[in-house]
Amino acid sequence: MKIARYEPWSILNQLQREMDNLIRREGDTTTSPVSDWTPAVDIRETDSAYILRVDVPGVNPQDIDINMENNVLTISGKRDTETTDEKNGYKRVERVTGTFHRRFTLPDSIDSDHITAKTDNGVLEITLPKQAKVMPRKIAVQAPAPAANNTISTTSTSAAA
Repeated sequence: MKIARYEPWSILNQLQREMDNLIRREGDTTTSPVSDWTPAVDIRETDSAYILRVDVPGVNPQDIDINMENNVLTISGKRDTETTDEKNGYKRVERVTGTFHRRFTLPDSIDSDHITAKTDNGVLEITLPKQAKVMPRKIAVQAPAPAANNTISTTSTSAAA
């Protein structure tokens, strides 16, 4: 006989977590309430660009829209629904389908004319280059040129008398 741990409050704890997530999501300006799912995003900054990596497995690249307007980057798209009836052997489906929508407010230092995007193995990578005027540059400190050998030479002349 197997002994199972009885947790009478587990369903209430789960409800509390779901309510907390819902409230937290309402204050998040990077998602939209019309999204069916929200892809995970990693943001990295280098010296020359910001790089966003967005997890979009199963999303056709033609179904992804990326727009930049008023320093707001918008990424939206959809993952199509597959037929998952029990006749095909499906007993449970956990992958989310439908539309997604993410927005990011960007700094003024982005060069919006040179933004690029590519996908590889279900990861969308968006490169947001920084404008040249705001990229850090190294300034060399110049020292005065070393002085020439300033030794005074004296020659003695002896007069023969």
